[in-house]
Amino acid sequence: MTTFPWKGVFPALTTKFTAQDELDLPLFGKNLQAQLDAGVDGVILGGTLGEASTLTAPEKELLVKYARDYAGQQCPVVLNIAEGSTREATQQAALAEKWGADGLMLLPPMRYKSDHRETVAFFRAVAESTSLPIMLYNNPVDYKIEITLDMFEELAAQPNILAVKESTRDVSNVTRLINRFGKRFAILCGVDTLAMEELMLGADGWVAGLVCAFPRETVAIYRLTQAGRYAEALAIYRWFLPLLELDLHPKLVQYIKLAESMTGIGSEYVRAPRLTLTGEERSRVEAIIKQGLQQRPTL
Repeated sequence: MTTFPWKGVFPALTTKFTAQDELDLPLFGKNLQAQLDAGVDGVILGGTLGEASTLTAPEKELLVKYARDYAGQQCPVVLNIAEGSTREATQQAALAEKWGADGLMLLPPMRYKSDHRETVAFFRAVAESTSLPIMLYNNPVDYKIEITLDMFEELAAQPNILAVKESTRDVSNVTRLINRFGKRFAILCGVDTLAMEELMLGADGWVAGLVCAFPRETVAIYRLTQAGRYAEALAIYRWFLPLLELDLHPKLVQYIKLAESMTGIGSEYVRAPRLTLTGEERSRVEAIIKQGLQQRPTL
């Protein structure tokens, strides 16, 4: 198994579409270049922000191969797996490896609330089916299954399960994981509005959302916090918070894509059943982004 440090800023990239509802690879490349220029440490494709549930396998293949070729040796490319069956998840893992992905982000089973034994068996089956390194995505708020410390205890024997995207919304969970497992699992904060707090508690990285529109500011907060320059990081973080809160809404995809379009590195096009924002809602979100752009700090 070849791996990489699960450390630093890993954008959960949006998937760019054209007005004709096809992949917009040139615009995807423009955003990816902005991320690489900012110094991100890896990229994640096909997550919630990537509108994974609407993508076909050929589209995922195109995105992985394009990102892999584009990024070169600059950063690892991670593909998200969010499937309802163990069979489909293992097939996705095999395809990801074939397409050249460097790692996987793996959600618990979709659409069925598996119990402890079933959840562990699911993760173990997928991990045993691939040589790729894996980050488990622990988000019980949105996906209704918590990966408990006792589950991690059983999964620690699986050598390629190396990291966790910590999205329980409980910052204490960072300390619980470290107290119980030390450095066995890398911890990456998965909630934009808790990122600096979790980094200060010992998280290794940040799976970020608003980074899609504001890559330099996101990387700056991470690096300043890691360097112990908390006052400087906090000044950026306080400016950023109203924007980061856009990541917590069911329409985070539309909100963040609007931000990307307003910063010149994306478009608003989403895939149905999502629809682009209109009316009062669009005006409200646009006002938050405009204020952020007007007060954007000089780095």
